[in-house]
Amino acid sequence: TPLIYYAKASWYVRTTAIKQELLEANEAVNWFPDHIKHGRFGDWLENNIDWALSRERYWGTPLPVWRCDEGHDVCVGSLEQLAGMATEPLPADLDLHRPYIDDIKLRCPRCDGDMTRVTEVIDAWFDSGSMPVAQWHYPFENEELFRRRFPADFICEAIDQTRGWFYSLMAISTLLFGKSSYKNVVCLGHILDREGQKMSKSRGNVVEPWQVLDRQGADAFRWYLFTVSSPWYPRRFFPEAIEEVVRKFLLTLWNTYSFFVVYANIDGFDPADHRVPVAERPLLDRWLVASRERLIGRVRRGLDNYDVTASGRHIQEFVEELSNWYVRRSRRRFWKSEEDADKISAYLTLHETLVTLAKLLAPYTPFIAEEIYRNLVCSPDVDATESVHLCDFPRAREELVDEDLLFRMEEVRRVVNMGRAARNKAAIKTRQPLASAIIVADERERAALESLERLVREELNVNKVEYIADAGAMTSVVLKPNLQKLGPRFGPRRPQVDAAIAALRPAETLARLDAGGSIGISVDGQEETLSRDELLVEEVEKEGLSVERQGERAVAIDTVISDDLRREGLARELVHKVQNMRKEAGLEIEDTIAVYLCGSELLLEVAGQYADFFKAETLCRELSLKGAPPPDGFSLKLKIEGGELDATIVRTGTIHDRDG
Repeated sequence: TPLIYYAKASWYVRTTAIKQELLEANEAVNWFPDHIKHGRFGDWLENNIDWALSRERYWGTPLPVWRCDEGHDVCVGSLEQLAGMATEPLPADLDLHRPYIDDIKLRCPRCDGDMTRVTEVIDAWFDSGSMPVAQWHYPFENEELFRRRFPADFICEAIDQTRGWFYSLMAISTLLFGKSSYKNVVCLGHILDREGQKMSKSRGNVVEPWQVLDRQGADAFRWYLFTVSSPWYPRRFFPEAIEEVVRKFLLTLWNTYSFFVVYANIDGFDPADHRVPVAERPLLDRWLVASRERLIGRVRRGLDNYDVTASGRHIQEFVEELSNWYVRRSRRRFWKSEEDADKISAYLTLHETLVTLAKLLAPYTPFIAEEIYRNLVCSPDVDATESVHLCDFPRAREELVDEDLLFRMEEVRRVVNMGRAARNKAAIKTRQPLASAIIVADERERAALESLERLVREELNVNKVEYIADAGAMTSVVLKPNLQKLGPRFGPRRPQVDAAIAALRPAETLARLDAGGSIGISVDGQEETLSRDELLVEEVEKEGLSVERQGERAVAIDTVISDDLRREGLARELVHKVQNMRKEAGLEIEDTIAVYLCGSELLLEVAGQYADFFKAETLCRELSLKGAPPPDGFSLKLKIEGGELDATIVRTGTIHDRDG
């Protein structure tokens, strides 16, 4: 239906009279993103026009103006004033909305005639903008409370509220108090569909929120919106995106928490029974503490600056480090049956970290944060603060942020990631031991890596680590023809040119060309000369190496696998297969087993050669390479590098049994 506009008389608030005050009030406000301050909102204030306050509607806040037949007007400012001017006593249960308010007649203070309320109601934005005073019923009561709470630290709405709520809040508070009613504003971008289109019912691209909340949960929904991009940018939204959040972050967090709970329950660990100063804990624990305290500082700084996205992403990165580095590196510490200082330190460090994460995550994912906190804190301590949402937000203990240790571990993780990439390029499994890794490092990087070299060797599964200063030692130079130059020049003779170039000595050739000379080749018995721009130089990995480069940095692995290394790799592969058998058999983590193997002679030899390693890794108390397995065992046929084994495992007890 087309709209028809009429010019009609209206009631106005002369906001143009306070234009300068509005501009000054805006200067005291922090806007996120900051370009809104002097852009969209600033332009709106610069071009301010008087506020047309009245609306010719039935529903809404009645305009509190009464007029007599002589044209005298009164604007009533309180219920007390209304009662004092009314021609009759006000009903005790008076509703101040239409139609009841329209029945109230006032006595005109100028002519003593009857006054009737005008028919208009107030613009609903005036109601919204009055929120800071209306919520406390100020100035009629709660004056001290209002003074403490005004102006608000923070408000948040979609970007189109620059001419709506953001403006009405500022206009009313500037009229009343000469300043803004808020200190900080976060302008939200719109949520779009998977194609980047604005959601609307007419397009049929609206996602029903309750379906997302029922399927993926509020925490996943919230985490996605907080971390996918800064709140002021438009964001695409579709259910699969939430599922990725669940898989990548929430499940990683939950699995880490579950890992702790499982082993803590097995060992009956109670954090209140132990105390190990951070300085006395193993290096990996001190690193996690330093990383955790650094995280607290980063999250607080981000939230203090209303950057929820950066803070959330810091948490996400930390959880990945916690799960895929600290917990993975520490698993054996939790596995061992004896309760020594190392194991206690691991428990304490992981417990402290999970509780801290629950507190940091409380504003983001309130439900999972509450579950983790109540189980880890309230269950063992009935006197603890009963909810994570009642706890103080963590503050970083800067004295525990060991920057040197953080740098050294960061270097180790960088090198490990590059080394794994080199393995992937060569299609060599991580479980296959290799002779060596070669690392390009400057003096500071080398010192950091050497101090933690055991970690590098174990993570890359290599016997030794070598350091070099230049990646050139890992590669060879190969000369190739520049086809764009040589194709037109030699035409059908180009294959002979290619062969002649391949026969050149790259180092000598490049030295001569770089010195300004040329190089001669023979093509069909004719002498030809080549210039530098007619050759292309390629670096290729030296034979027996797989190299991963990142700028000037590089890591190479020795891809030559000796017979001894191959046998060790088979042993590790056998361990992996039997560990999977334990899971398929439904065994508990603390269950011990007997293992019966028969089949490939090579694999049986390897199992015997690495029997101690195999038993320790699989909680095997008895390894049989000859006898027949019992009929009640769990059996599978294992295929390992072309060989086959018939394997049977039988539960024998738990790690807590004296006899194993």
